[in-house]
Parts: sequence; structure tokens; C-alpha cells
Amino acid sequence: MTQDPIELYYWPTPNGWKVSIALEEMDLPYALHLVDIGKGDQFDPDFLKIAPNNRMPAIIDPEGPGGTPISLFESGAILQYLARKTGRFYGETERDRITVDQWLMWQMGGLGPMAGQAHHFLKYAPAMDPPNDLPYAKDRYRAETGRLYGVLDRQLAKHEFVAGEFYSIADMSIWGWASLWEGQQQTLDDKPHMARWLETLTARPGVQRGRALAAEKRGDFRKDTASQSVLFKR
Repeated sequence: MTQDPIELYYWPTPNGWKVSIALEEMDLPYALHLVDIGKGDQFDPDFLKIAPNNRMPAIIDPEGPGGTPISLFESGAILQYLARKTGRFYGETERDRITVDQWLMWQMGGLGPMAGQAHHFLKYAPAMDPPNDLPYAKDRYRAETGRLYGVLDRQLAKHEFVAGEFYSIADMSIWGWASLWEGQQQTLDDKPHMARWLETLTARPGVQRGRALAAEKRGDFRKDTASQSVLFKR
């Protein structure tokens, strides 16, 4: 019995990669709908019916609970849903799942927002018109991102993967942001366990396929003032 494809609303960013990687790792068929965030597709009324917070990724699963369609927004909630649906990448026990959820929430509430602000103030704000080169903001978010990577490295010193000895949706959620450590002005010289983990995940075919999805669309908003207006001035 074949499954109807999941509708994936996506743009190639660290948050988008979480779900594209999960779909690839879980061998779930999906149909791609690009949400060009630089052009403002995330504000389209039809998209807002699926994702009221005007953020991608989002999905529609035509075979949701009870066999009826369901739409989801928020990447962490989507990962939890897909892991429950497939019974994969969530560990084997309730204790495993509790640990996965802790690290997933750590990414959603900590690493994602802090690394995102680091990217904004280190890369994009200085390139805006007029420039917003703010040393305090740059130092704050660079330092907080570094602190979080220290937390991650210490966890990975004890375990092969972030939630234990098994690969999980928590790893998928963290990898996209952590893979961009150079743009966040971080170093791996003092984080050997994070470096090892990054290498392990980057070698996974599912991660590679999820990361490659629409990769040609990924642009540099530092050179695109129209996109800056859509993304940063709403």
C-alpha cells in the first residue's frame, strides 16, 4: 500500500532542512512547494491557513490521524509528529523520548533563535541600507551561540548522538544550524565532539539529500535589498 505524498512547504534554510532531512531519513514520499521567503510567499493568505505564524516549514499530511488530512506548522512539532507517525528516530523507550524532547526544545528555544540572531547581526544588519553595525548585538549573540555549542560539545562527549547512542529527530533539528558555525563566527578547535558529530551527520545520505533540496535557491540576502525589506522590516 502506497502512501499519498506529504505536502512540504519549504525554503532551503536551517529550519527548512530539519523537515526535508526528516522526510528523507524516514523514506516518506513528499511533494515540494517552495515558499520564497525573500519574495514574501510566507504572507500569502493560502499559506497562512496552514502556517498562521507566516513561517515555513509547514506540511499537510493527507493521511493524518484517523486517516484524515492534517496540517502542521513549527518545525519541532512537525518532527515530533513524523517520528510518532513512523515510529522512527524517537528512541525505543519513554526515557529516550523524554531526552529527545529535551534536546529538541533546547534547539527550538535556544540554539535556533540565538544562532539566527548571530547570523542577522553579524552578516545581514551591517549590509542593510543604512548599515546597522551594532557591536553589542554582535558580541552578545556570537557569545551566546558559542556557549550553546559548548553545551552541545559536552553532551556529545558522553554520547554518540545528542540524545544518547541513537540518531534522532533532535540531531536533525540541530544539525542545520550547527553546520553553519563558521557564519556564526564560531570555532570547533575547542569542540572536538561537536566536530565529530557534524562529520558523522554530514556523511549520512538522508542528510545530504535533505540539505540539497532546492539548494540552488539559497541566496545571499546581504546583496538583495528587496528581500531584506520583506524579511527584516515586517
